[in-house]
Amino acid sequence: QLQKDLEEVKELLTKATRKRVRDVLLAEKQKLELEIKNQPPPKPKDVAEEEKSSLGGYTVKINNYGWDQSDKFVKIYISLNGVQKLPAENVQVNFTERSFDLLVKNLNGKNYTMTFNNLLKPISVEGSSRKIKTDMILVMCKKKREEKWDCLTQVEKESKEKEKAAYDTTDPSEGLMNILKKMYAEGDDEMKRTINKAWVESREKQYKGDIPMDI
Repeated sequence: QLQKDLEEVKELLTKATRKRVRDVLLAEKQKLELEIKNQPPPKPKDVAEEEKSSLGGYTVKINNYGWDQSDKFVKIYISLNGVQKLPAENVQVNFTERSFDLLVKNLNGKNYTMTFNNLLKPISVEGSSRKIKTDMILVMCKKKREEKWDCLTQVEKESKEKEKAAYDTTDPSEGLMNILKKMYAEGDDEMKRTINKAWVESREKQYKGDIPMDI
């Protein structure tokens, strides 16, 4: 299964053109290659069959989820077909103040796991829980403080801030200056004369504005 995932990621890499998408795919490729390398050697058939019946075969990492929040809870929705048919003890969630681990055992011959580390804000371990619904698990993380979360994890927050910083410059005029420089470099003589004239007039206005009125 991991090998198939790796082949698909490699295929997507050949089609990806945007740097950010390629970076994500390359990171996933390296992760899959490491997982394949670290896989334990195949076990004798009888041992493997015994484990399959008790633990549900191999483990699948859940990456897809939805989330929502109220004043008191952050709610994570995980879709899993047929999960409501499992015994309740097969769906386990372990909470800490800044993380939770979900383990679903033996669903259609597979185990499913999901881990959230570095939650954006602390949660109450005692007040958090999980609910099993039709084809879905709802993980309820009780907020320690009733405040709005902008995202689920610290990593997401840092990623958003980096993205924002890439678009925002500290000096609002810097973006305009860069555009003018590009126009000047690529423009014809007429364009250069126009930009030079505008630049001189702008500097003159600025200079006059800086002189105190009583001089």
